[in-house]
Amino acid sequence: MSNNLEADYSNYVVYGPDANCTLALCPPELSVYQYRPSLAANVCFLLFFAIAGLIHLVIGLKWRSWFFVGCMSCGCICEIVGYGGRLWLWQNPFSFQGFLMQIICITFAPTWFTAAIYITLSKIIVYLGPQYARFPPKFYYWFFIPCDVLSLVLQAVGGALSSVSEGGSNAAVDVSIAGLSFQVVVIVVFIALTCEYVWRYRKGQRLTPRTTPLSKGFKIFSYFMTISITFILIRCCYRIDELSEGYGGHLIHNEGLFIALEGVMVLVAAYTLIIAHPGPVFAGLDQDHKVQDIQTPHDPEK
Repeated sequence: MSNNLEADYSNYVVYGPDANCTLALCPPELSVYQYRPSLAANVCFLLFFAIAGLIHLVIGLKWRSWFFVGCMSCGCICEIVGYGGRLWLWQNPFSFQGFLMQIICITFAPTWFTAAIYITLSKIIVYLGPQYARFPPKFYYWFFIPCDVLSLVLQAVGGALSSVSEGGSNAAVDVSIAGLSFQVVVIVVFIALTCEYVWRYRKGQRLTPRTTPLSKGFKIFSYFMTISITFILIRCCYRIDELSEGYGGHLIHNEGLFIALEGVMVLVAAYTLIIAHPGPVFAGLDQDHKVQDIQTPHDPEK
């Protein structure tokens, strides 16, 4: 944004609750994002997240997987509200309400999806054998869910601070980055513990093989669960890089990258979690994450 352009519109308020700029008066280059969000892309994201949310709701009601469907529904609703905010910005890039809706909701929506993923690990352990786990099944959701909540709170606070800072608060950016960074750390720890469990399971299987092979459904479930957590991790890394330059950086003004590395990544994660829904795979286990606190009887490494 050139200084000459700012000087030409110095009598207008371009951001905040008192903003009086509109497309009829000011060019979109004066807005926080310096562009007018794509109508087609944001309508598609809103509709596809709405469809994903409805599918998750139907499957969740069928299999009574209340925690999983609750998290997925909340995440999809946040995405819908967020992209509704971006449609508001398409209508008026200077809308304070539209910016507030999308910066908060889109930023923390994926934390709901990761919560759904975290709770599933305890079910996998019970399904394959808790004797191969380093920790009891309950440990995994008592550890990861509070971490996810903390990440959600930090990102929400960062978004709220950004919404009242006229896009220039270093504190707001720092809090948002802290929330996203913490989420990345938690995801990496989750992936590490999952990989460790798989390694211990395979090692144990060489000594005491299963009487029946793993079902095709479980293998498909595992593949798509892996895809979803990987895409969310990529998205979080992008958002950290985007915010590291603040609201004046070039990444936050690049809508193409936002669509590809935020919208598409999270949308794919939401749909892969439809295929990776735990209900059909773990139908024989106690539902709603009420896992028995089974202590590991032996360590396969010994």
